[in-house]
Amino acid sequence: MFALAALPIGCCAQDDNRLIDEAVVNAPLDQVWAAFTTKAGLESWMVAHAEIELKIGGKMKTRYDSKGTVDDAMAIENTILSYEPMHMISFRVTKSPQGFPFPNAITNMWTVVYFEAQGAKATRVKEVCMGFGNDEESKKMREFFKRGNAFTLEELQKRFAAKADAK
Repeated sequence: MFALAALPIGCCAQDDNRLIDEAVVNAPLDQVWAAFTTKAGLESWMVAHAEIELKIGGKMKTRYDSKGTVDDAMAIENTILSYEPMHMISFRVTKSPQGFPFPNAITNMWTVVYFEAQGAKATRVKEVCMGFGNDEESKKMREFFKRGNAFTLEELQKRFAAKADAK
């Protein structure tokens, strides 16, 4: 029993390099969930092109440039690891865009995104990236995602702010 009790402590110590970003989005939970988990939702704020198969092992393919496709060399492919509808989705990059500067480090990283209603008209989104190592490539990649994840959540907030302004 002692050995089992020690496992979670050892497990968590490896996650000290987690990258956590949070934002409150002024939109109901179902709308924010759809923005992350549907083609139309992803294309409404994050990427020019998207495909998503919301299931364990499903693919989430995205392409930022409107001139490309979700299957070209510059597309990103994530594999969905798990999800609980309206609460959480986790995924890992299984194909990074050609020329991605951190090709080794990305193979160890995964992301969990949590969604929590904050009343009827707001949703807290918490994004946790894990799997960063202590090597130089991984440290640089962590900084890359630190900037990128904060920007992404700001874009999500803007997407719903723009929708509210239009009303």
